[in-house]
Parts: sequence; structure tokens; C-alpha cells
Amino acid sequence: MCGITGWISWDDDCSLQHAVLKKMTDLLSYRGPDTEGTWLGQHAALGHRRLAVVDPTGGGQPMIRYWGEYPCVIIYNGELYNTLELRRDLENRGYSFHTNSDTEVLLTAYMEWGPECVEKFNGIFAFAIWSEREQRIFLARDRLGVKPLFYMHQGEGLLFASEPKSILAHPSVRAEIDEEGMAEVFVLGPARTPGHGVYKGMKELRPGQCMIFDRNGLKVWKYWSLKSQPHTDDFDTTVEKIYELLKDAVIRQLVADVPVCTFLSGGVDSSAITAFAAAAFKESGMDRLHSYSIDYVDNDRHFKASEFQPNSDADYVQMISKHLDTIHHSIYIDTPQLVEALEKATEARDLPGMADIDSSLYLFCKEIKKEATVALSGECADEMFGGYPWFRSKEAFEAKTFPWARNLQDRLKYLKPEVKESMKGEAYLTRRYEETIQEVPLLPGESLEDARRREIFYLNITWFMTTLLDRKDRMSMGTGLEVRVPFCDHRLMEYVWNIPWEMKYCDNIEKGILRRALKGMLPEDVLYRRKSPYPKTHNPNYMEAVKKILLEILSSPNEPIHQLIDGKLMEAMIQKGQILFDRPWFGQLMAGPQLFAYLIQINMWLKKYKVAIL
Repeated sequence: MCGITGWISWDDDCSLQHAVLKKMTDLLSYRGPDTEGTWLGQHAALGHRRLAVVDPTGGGQPMIRYWGEYPCVIIYNGELYNTLELRRDLENRGYSFHTNSDTEVLLTAYMEWGPECVEKFNGIFAFAIWSEREQRIFLARDRLGVKPLFYMHQGEGLLFASEPKSILAHPSVRAEIDEEGMAEVFVLGPARTPGHGVYKGMKELRPGQCMIFDRNGLKVWKYWSLKSQPHTDDFDTTVEKIYELLKDAVIRQLVADVPVCTFLSGGVDSSAITAFAAAAFKESGMDRLHSYSIDYVDNDRHFKASEFQPNSDADYVQMISKHLDTIHHSIYIDTPQLVEALEKATEARDLPGMADIDSSLYLFCKEIKKEATVALSGECADEMFGGYPWFRSKEAFEAKTFPWARNLQDRLKYLKPEVKESMKGEAYLTRRYEETIQEVPLLPGESLEDARRREIFYLNITWFMTTLLDRKDRMSMGTGLEVRVPFCDHRLMEYVWNIPWEMKYCDNIEKGILRRALKGMLPEDVLYRRKSPYPKTHNPNYMEAVKKILLEILSSPNEPIHQLIDGKLMEAMIQKGQILFDRPWFGQLMAGPQLFAYLIQINMWLKKYKVAIL
């Protein structure tokens, strides 16, 4: 995995801008701590930071192949999982290769097939290819949005990067937020509208999209999307196909020339990934698989079971690790670390995020990075198979909004009245919801109930899932750890998308059909464990710590957050000990600690990035 950045300009001589390009590239150094590279032409500037995973000696970037006398230059963040098949195909077409890297295969595929090359890739990627002969740049992002790619179109120029911070470092760009950007931060929370960059003028290439920028301007199009069609396989065949597709995805994603491990929470998703990986390690004669779990100091004393979080992970982690014979590492995060890392998490995301849910993942990945370079994680199974409560909740099912965003008024009441008025929060939320509903690929002839459930699945895949993938990428790459997500194999997603709910919810349990597919691989207690979200701290010291910091911010009139919130109201609510939210908010109960930490992150972000509020 890596970091990419650069720009195209038809007006200026880019070859004279090495200092600017180096600054933009250096800001992504944690994404690629191993090597750096730049390429400058008259109209193109390309920068790359590399995390060496495959072919450490031969895969350096920017990588160049020639069309006659014209260079074709690639910068690439990602992994192709069908490299060998593509390479054989290209060799049969007369191409030869000088490295064992997937980068060279990807670049050669573009030279052979042009923009249609993306349809042949199985992997996670965000890349840019500059063609000197065609005088154009081609950019693309993987089908499900595992890897990020932001851009800014400025008249005759185009800026792009893996992360906003790199674009913001260009002298032509300022960190500005208008009313719509503020609505993204406060109305949608840690989510972003698909394709929205939050900063004024900035966008993100959406999952499954490509773009070309040349002298004719900018063209963006979608090369992949979910397609709704009748599911014709019987139940047993469906179970077997899920098993085979997931197994194949895991095995493909174990390929690396560096140490590989797995995240293991003791839930069915991460346990499945670990089971397939451990079996593959054993079959290939490799050393035992290393697995990692996260917990918090003193959580064993303070954890309280609830309907939302019915049990803690520790016992299940040990059970599955013993069953699969992994070398397991339990990483414990203490309260002072968690609070201190709120700033690092904000910088990694370039925006306020999921508060301690971000900072804990950042710290977790930082510890894993000491021993491994690649990890496999179980994200995206819930969105794909219907694991969240709102797939079954009548209230959420009938709500004409995002199922996780039904507490908007609670989340806005501490803002200044003029800020609330300028954002028009309810209208903004409704507009984004209705835009998404219009995209849903409905299946003619479906019942109203089935059509609605398809809408909820689409909302989860295009919003909730991409939010969690963004979190995963930014926190892991913020420490130089590559995290792969086998459930995001597009072949599996395409197949599961059309499986009817009656099959998915078999045995009257969420993700029932996935559990059926894994029967015999996992202990029954793990296989039928009810969903528990990403673990958070229950230590009251955390609440006290973030409350103290926020009160200090509120007592200082020069802090930038005072432009946005009613400090006296917030201070009164804190002093009264009010629980601000009582509903799940992006996978967590957004009670006092999470909200306080989120506001701390907003203040950090405004100050660190010198954000101008328009």
C-alpha cells in the first residue's frame, strides 16, 4: 500500500515545481514509509510514497513504460489479487516484464486495454496513469472504495491525492468549508456523502469510478455498479458458493513478501477470515498465523452488557485462537493513550471522525505494525449479509431516512442558531437520503417489503460500509499497516447482493446464511455469537478525561470551535451530566464520551488545518 499525489496543468510548467511536489508527497510518508519517488514533466507532476509489500526491490514508483519514445507513468496505491492471471494473459499478447510487481502488470494492462483495464482487475486500488503520448491522465478507484482518491478540478488544472492533506498543501488551495461542508461534518457526522470531499471544491472519486483529464476537460464515469437480478441458486448451492467465494478471496489476499496477520475479535466475521488464513498457512507449510485483538485497560471491571453490546470479546477471542492454533496477541489500550491519540486520528483522517473509535484503531494498528506489514480484517460482512439491528427493526425499516441517523435534532442542539439555520440540517439529510434512494437498482416484480430491504442494503453499502472502510484505511495507513478486507471481494458482493432475505436470515439469526457456510469451521459458541460492535472503553476515567479537555476548550474564548457551538449551553449540559444521545450513532452509543471527544476533534481540526469557515 502506498500514498499517491500529483497534479496536471496545461498553463504552467510542472517540471519546475519539484519543491511543491515533494512537500505534497512527504505529507503521505506514513502511508509509504519505505521509499519515495517523483516524476515531473511539462504538464504533469506525480509523487509516490511506497509501503513495500510485493517485490520490494522491483516495484518502485513512479513506474515508467514507453510507448515508442513517449513515457507512460503510473503511481498506484493498492494490491491486485489476480496479478498472475493478468500477467499470463499479457505475456501471451507479446509483453515482457522486468519485475514481479503488480504495479507493472497494472500499467501494462492499461497500455493494452486502455481505461477498460479496470474491468479486469480483482483488487483494491487507487491509481493515476499519465500518458505523454495522449497528453491525458487516467485515474481509477476500486469497485467498493477500499482505497481513497480525492481530487480538485481548478479551471485548466487537476489536483489529486490519496488524502486531502496533500491537495491542501498545494499553494493554489486553501482549507475552506462552506455551509455544505459544515453539514457534512455536523449533520452526517463521520460519514461523508459519497464523492464529497468536505473541503470547498474538493471531491472524492466514488467507488467503481474512473476519470480522464485532458485538454478537453474532465470526464468521470462509473465502470462498475451492483446489478439486481433474480437469485436462481437453491439454498444448498448458495451456501456452497458463499463458502468458495470467501475462501478464494482470503487465499488471494494472503499473497505478500512481508509478514501477514489477521484481526480477531471473536465474532463470526473475523473468525472466518482467520480460519481460512490459518488453514492456508498450515497447508503451505508456513509458520503459525499471528492474530491480534484489541481491548482496554480495566474493561473487565467496567464492562456492562446491553442489548446493543451483549458481551465482551475476550473469552471468544481465546476460544477461537485456541481452536485455530494461532499465535495470539491481545493489545490493551489505556485511557491516557486513547485521549492523546484523538489528535493523531484527526490528522490521519483530515477531518473529525469517530472519536475514540478512530483513535483506538490507530493505536491498535500502530502496535501490530511492530510485527507485521499486512493484516486481514472482517469488515463489510454486516453490510453485505444484513448484520445490523436496523435490518430487522420495524422503526428503522419504515423510517424515511438513514437508519443510523434518526437522532439528528439531538446532534444539532448544541450548535449556534445561525449555524443550524445556515446548514438546514433536516433538509440536507433528506436530500442526501433521497439522492441515494434514486440510485438503488431495484428488481422489477419485487414486493414492496423486498424492495425496501434492498434500499436499506444499498444505503448500508454505499454509506455505512464506505465510512468504515475510510476509517480502516486512514487509521491503518496512518501507521504504515496495510489492511485487506476479503469480504469486499466484488465477486462475493455481486453474488450476495441478490440473495433473498429469507436465505440471508435463515435460522432466525443475522447473517444466518454466512454462519451456515462456515458450519464445521468454527466452534458453535463463536459461530452463533450475536453481533457485538467494535469494542470501546467502558472506563469512567475516559469520560472524565474528555470532559475535562472539552471544558477547558469551552472556557477559552479563542478556541475556533466557538464559531460554531453554543458554549454556554454545552457547558451547562456537561455540568448537569446529561446523556445527550440514547441511540446508536455509527456503530456506537453516542452518549457523553463519544460526543465530547468528537467536539474535541472538531476543535483540533479547525486549529490544525487553519480551516476558514465561509
